[in-house]
Amino acid sequence: MEQNAADVDSASVEDKLSEKETSRKRTGKAKSEIWRTLKFALFSLSAGIIQMGATALFVEVFKMDADHGLYWVSYVIALVLSVLWNFTFNRKFTFKSAKNVPVAMMWVFVYYLIFTPCSVLWQEAWLKLDGWQELELVVTLITVLINGVTEFLWQRLFIYRKSINTNAAALKKAAEAEAAAVAEVSVSETTISEIGK
Repeated sequence: MEQNAADVDSASVEDKLSEKETSRKRTGKAKSEIWRTLKFALFSLSAGIIQMGATALFVEVFKMDADHGLYWVSYVIALVLSVLWNFTFNRKFTFKSAKNVPVAMMWVFVYYLIFTPCSVLWQEAWLKLDGWQELELVVTLITVLINGVTEFLWQRLFIYRKSINTNAAALKKAAEAEAAAVAEVSVSETTISEIGK
């Protein structure tokens, strides 16, 4: 009878450890996704600063503005600069992807083949409205925010969906976490066997 009670206690402890591990994995994944989204937002913010600065330079210094019919040129040049910056850092640090660079960049290019003409058209239309001619930078800021959200979704759910955490740094971190988990399981198994005695 005592052996039976020990088996029940041992099984109960194992179940609790299993539930705890499952809960920890879920929490870890949620924290990881929140951190990934935050990193994307921060890198996109830095890309937005590059885009806003380049747009301001072209509009204010080179007079490539709506009054001269050249705002779209300043916008496209600034956009290309920010995309190159954003792609490089988000691929390496946010998504930690080992996906083929030309393939990933091709899909980013496809996104921008759709986004750029649409955003140029809506910005040009917006700037033709009364009172908006002097607000090129406000229109650009709104467009940058739309771009950030839609690009994150495109990259997270399509481009890197199957290759997140596959670069060398991510694999090393995963191996270290696995080693720590194995060590913790060993301690837990020792505790369970001691309870059964």
